[in-house]
Amino acid sequence: MVKAAGGPYCQFAPAETEAKEKLLRRSLDDSSMKIAYDAIIQKHSEMLQLCRSQTWPQDQAVWLRLYPCDASPGSLDYVLDRIVNLGYNKIHLEVFYDSQVLLPSGANPTPWTSVVHSPEKQDVDLLQQTIDRAHQRGLKVYAWLFTMNFGYTYAQRSDRADTLARNGTGQDTLTFVHDRSQAFVDPYSRQAQTDYYNLVQEVLKRQPDGILFDYIRYPRGVGGQSYVHNVRDLWIYSESSLNALYNRASNQKGQAVIKKYVDTGNITVSDIKAIDLQFPEETYAKWQGRRNLSNDKAAIESRRNNLQRDLWFFSVAHAAQGIIDFLSFAAKPAQERNLPAGAVFFPDANRLVGTTAFDSRLQAWDKFPADLEWHPMAYKVCGEKTNCITDQVETVIKSANQKTTVIPALAGAWGKVYRQHPPLETQIEALRKTTPQINSMSHFSYAWQEPERDRQRRACNF
Repeated sequence: MVKAAGGPYCQFAPAETEAKEKLLRRSLDDSSMKIAYDAIIQKHSEMLQLCRSQTWPQDQAVWLRLYPCDASPGSLDYVLDRIVNLGYNKIHLEVFYDSQVLLPSGANPTPWTSVVHSPEKQDVDLLQQTIDRAHQRGLKVYAWLFTMNFGYTYAQRSDRADTLARNGTGQDTLTFVHDRSQAFVDPYSRQAQTDYYNLVQEVLKRQPDGILFDYIRYPRGVGGQSYVHNVRDLWIYSESSLNALYNRASNQKGQAVIKKYVDTGNITVSDIKAIDLQFPEETYAKWQGRRNLSNDKAAIESRRNNLQRDLWFFSVAHAAQGIIDFLSFAAKPAQERNLPAGAVFFPDANRLVGTTAFDSRLQAWDKFPADLEWHPMAYKVCGEKTNCITDQVETVIKSANQKTTVIPALAGAWGKVYRQHPPLETQIEALRKTTPQINSMSHFSYAWQEPERDRQRRACNF
């Protein structure tokens, strides 16, 4: 009779983990030992499945990044075995990040570089290997992809310059945040959509158990640039986004007003008078969603104030809607295959600052599709306490549709404070008390559980 993995978090006893690692090392030198190694893998799979079926939360995932060295014999097996040992039954595997994709270099039709790109390993498919070997161990694998952040090398391509998001001063996001890892695209760009669609299709060919979309937002600036309060702060100045914005106008007067406002960052009494003369037959400036109409008989200053306010909120809504539409577009191929698709977001990334300014990320997660999984990154730090973490999760649950599955992501390590985050056990118990209705969560990250071993893997020192 199979026994469940021990402990309150389904973690395996040292004797079990040591026996498995010993068999793995022996099987690398002696193929006859593979039978015994496969047997203990199967045994641990059954133990883990039994334990998780009896333990809250039922699903517990870990966020994992692989390195080129994980293509070396034994390295990937060790990582997956360690994940089982820690009581996880699901992996969020980083597949697209920092201009790199976890696809074999010999079969990579995307504009991004393969993680494993040495000529002698061009056929190595770490994504497929991870999915297959994880399934042997009873683990599910979700493919985790950056979304609007396409990476530095993509941004350097001359044939992709038009895809980049730009603000009113012509900056792209690399210039704005001075971070080579953050090159955001215009979500309205057809070329960016096509590149991303092809990437998702390639990932789905490997048949992951689900797919997660991260960086569904614009970048966050520093200091006063961490919020937007003028239209020229918005990332809507690339050609595709501007055209989409202008096409939201419902009449000529509306389009003229929008263009003037976007061009100058303001609308003046003189602008209004000139546009009135240009389109005398149109009483109102109309655009998609505009309800607060003031006709040309109203006092000109009152009209200007109304237009200024309405144009600002309209422009912000356009920027935010681009993110939501890109997410829906990205998730569609998975949903057509009846695979779970999820959105990863910061609960505090859609804040209103004061009465008219907004967090620069414009991550309107409360408007994300309700049929996606919602993965709030509850990473807030409040000393040794956990209330700021549970508050973030509760905020998301209150905003979510009843049919939406909320799966919190926690940051930390087992058994210790790590980078100011309380031990994972402490966070888990806090959520168990405040949000017992949740039955799934994830932990960032695998590398944080054993930082030294992570450095060794990166250096091929398995």
